Amino acid sequence: MIESAAVSIAPMMDWTDRHCRYFYRLLSKNTQLYTEMITSKAILRGDKNRLLDFNASEHPLTLQLGGSDPKEMAECAQIAQKWGYDEVNINVGCPSDRVHSGSFGACLMKEPDLVAACVESMIEKCDIAVTVKSRIGIDDMESYDELSDFVSRINSKGCEHFIIHARKAWLQGLSPKENRTIPPLNYPWVYGLKRDFPQIQITINGGITNCSEIKSHLDYVDGVMLGRAVYNNPFLLSEVDSDIFGEKKNSINREQVLKKYMVYMSEQLKIDVPIRSMTRHILGLYHGEVNAKLFRRSLSGKVVGLDHLNEWLDFKKNSLTDNESTQ
Repeated sequence: MIESAAVSIAPMMDWTDRHCRYFYRLLSKNTQLYTEMITSKAILRGDKNRLLDFNASEHPLTLQLGGSDPKEMAECAQIAQKWGYDEVNINVGCPSDRVHSGSFGACLMKEPDLVAACVESMIEKCDIAVTVKSRIGIDDMESYDELSDFVSRINSKGCEHFIIHARKAWLQGLSPKENRTIPPLNYPWVYGLKRDFPQIQITINGGITNCSEIKSHLDYVDGVMLGRAVYNNPFLLSEVDSDIFGEKKNSINREQVLKKYMVYMSEQLKIDVPIRSMTRHILGLYHGEVNAKLFRRSLSGKVVGLDHLNEWLDFKKNSLTDNESTQ
């Protein structure tokens, strides 16, 4: 049996909130989930309940932190443990301007000793795993040796798991969106880290879209992190538990998932959660199916409610009956 950390879902700003994560957990019970990046200052000064609360079903769950002050990061690691998170991750990969201006994210690849100091202080203050997510380099970092040195320095202070997006980040000249696709993928460098640091857990991220590709990468590294592929096609997760983790084949269909999520939405509506903050995460549920556009359209009107989803379920039931009657 493959360990749960073998497949994870990337922390995606403005996307992987608690509603999204609850939905994903309906599709896979083993995949590691990550929060959106939350800054250390927000956690220390803001509404912790709003920022940190999650549903118990989301485990295994990692809190991703944005920050670079060792003391603040250590305090946040303590809070993460008390809140019940399974792991805390440091963002050293986000290339956005607002992250860069806050002295965290991908720009920290130029300051491995500062990241190492954060790791060391966090490990001292908590018992859960402290991990780092980075790129393979930024701007003028042009060599594998620089990446290797970055990992080595941070590992020396206790970090035993690195999640590596196999692209450089250009902090000058490319937008965050462009940084997800324009810099070329360089999987061999990530494989090389596992070869040169066999004691470290290495997870690869970037451009991975299906279970066949996951299996191929797992020949070289310990884990695979999926990102936009899952957001665009969430039902892909229904294959992960059986194809990757070796669980018994799950026969759950999209309608069953939708019904379970509707129960969750109904409960959330009672505490005034806006319905669009939940339905936006399921727009890709029927990706690749004949009626995918019709499903998206049913959730894109000026008014959206659970009645629209019930109408969709009736439509699907009738469509299935009609198909059976013609066979």
